[in-house]
Amino acid sequence: MPELLLRGATVIDGTGADRYRADVTVTDGLIEDIGHGLTARRTVDADGLVLAPGFIDLHAHSDLQLLVEPDHPSRITQGVTLDVLGQDGLSYAPADDTTLAALRRQLAGWNGDPEGFEWNWRTVGQYLDRLDRAIGVNACYLAPHGTIRMLAMGWDNRPPTTSELDRMQALLDQALTDGAVGMSTGLTYTPGMYAGTAELVELCRTVAARGGYHAPHQRSYGAGALEGYAEMVEISRRSGCPLHLTHATMNFGVNEGRAGEFLALVDAALADGIDVTLDSYPYLPGSTTLAALLPSWSTEGGPEATLTRLGDPAARERIRIDVEEHGSDGCHGVVTDWDTIQISGVRNTALAGVVGRKMSELAAEQGRTGTEVFFGLLRADQLGTTILQHVGHEENVRAIMRHTAHTVGSDGLLVGARPHPRAWGTFPRYLAHYSRELGVLTLEQAIARMTGRAARRLRLDRRGLIRPGHHADLVLFDPQTVRDTATFDHPRRPADGIAHVLVGGVAALSDGKPTGDLAGRALRRDPDGLVRAVN
Repeated sequence: MPELLLRGATVIDGTGADRYRADVTVTDGLIEDIGHGLTARRTVDADGLVLAPGFIDLHAHSDLQLLVEPDHPSRITQGVTLDVLGQDGLSYAPADDTTLAALRRQLAGWNGDPEGFEWNWRTVGQYLDRLDRAIGVNACYLAPHGTIRMLAMGWDNRPPTTSELDRMQALLDQALTDGAVGMSTGLTYTPGMYAGTAELVELCRTVAARGGYHAPHQRSYGAGALEGYAEMVEISRRSGCPLHLTHATMNFGVNEGRAGEFLALVDAALADGIDVTLDSYPYLPGSTTLAALLPSWSTEGGPEATLTRLGDPAARERIRIDVEEHGSDGCHGVVTDWDTIQISGVRNTALAGVVGRKMSELAAEQGRTGTEVFFGLLRADQLGTTILQHVGHEENVRAIMRHTAHTVGSDGLLVGARPHPRAWGTFPRYLAHYSRELGVLTLEQAIARMTGRAARRLRLDRRGLIRPGHHADLVLFDPQTVRDTATFDHPRRPADGIAHVLVGGVAALSDGKPTGDLAGRALRRDPDGLVRAVN
């Protein structure tokens, strides 16, 4: 007899097809049967609830927090059963002792740097093994280009030599052999921003040969957004590598109302046979580190070199000109408007009073310019400050989510006093605000973006759809009450209306409450190109 019966659910299966009512049984972590009048040893009454595949976060920043807090409440309470890690070209594997120390410092604003944490991996395989010990959701990993570049050639702002490129390709190939599902790039972050198109084409050829995909944080989401997207498409055209445009946005004043131009570029690429998908989050503000606004030349050499320049009056004046007059490449080629920059977190607890404040407000209070406050915070917080950037446009957000290549990624940071609420609210916000309230997407369309379409991008083995024989990563929610409750003032509030979440058939959320059961697995790309759990 089956172990579990989900009785009388409204099934939305992840394909985009119309909903239907059915019983669903689960045995040994797999969906066993779909029908009517089914029985099992244990029953969950799903009358009035939607049963969907577990949601897939294609752009997660939980690389450390999934290990620090493995029951992962920010995702489980949204119905997420899979995070894709290693984003934006920067994460913690592969690494050696020197690069790991630098990465811990550089990424503290994104992921924290937990005291007493056991850093017991150096390769991608070892990191995935660490995840496999005990995590609450499944996880995939993208090999981070910036980290690989550090290992091969440090922080130098130049093209690689032939031997350095060979070294990067070897490191990337090993990461893919270890199970990485593709490669991420961070082209507004050091040292990834120093890579030229030719370098990325060669590395993407390695990714394509292994059946992976390229997930770029491209060079600009502001003044050079369309040119940046066009470069990513050209890299795919030349390399044959599938392309997934992460946090696909058209931000800042220069791009208001221009989503159609971006989507026309995507459509032209698809018409040419290029494999392109994209993800977005359903909010207007973005989120990053304060240090990301620095021009690229000022960050060459790593964090210590950056802090040294910030202490040099001549270097500071050069930075000021880039930030205030030219438009720093770190700020997407746009002159920084300090009224759009809001502090969301600090590493130095003595600075806690600035959290939630806009840079323009701090400048007015202190009788200084925004750039002077910028320099002071960067130095006092040792580059660890995180920010919100209020630069989005609602019409662009809606147009992009309607596109047939669209999927969902939260891009959510989990550390800091007041992180972006997208870390806790992305998926229910799509279901409530953009589907039920505004009707931008039907519920079937929204769920297909979160599940089946994302699973196809990852090439998941028997996940992402409700089908007999598929893994029982499932979510039951009330379509009338599901909603995000996380706000910018209270960003860690769990969603309403998510009743049950199964990960591999094990209850991670029961009657709206986390169970603490840790049934998640590290999913790895195998030699056949499919992504699955090992052993």
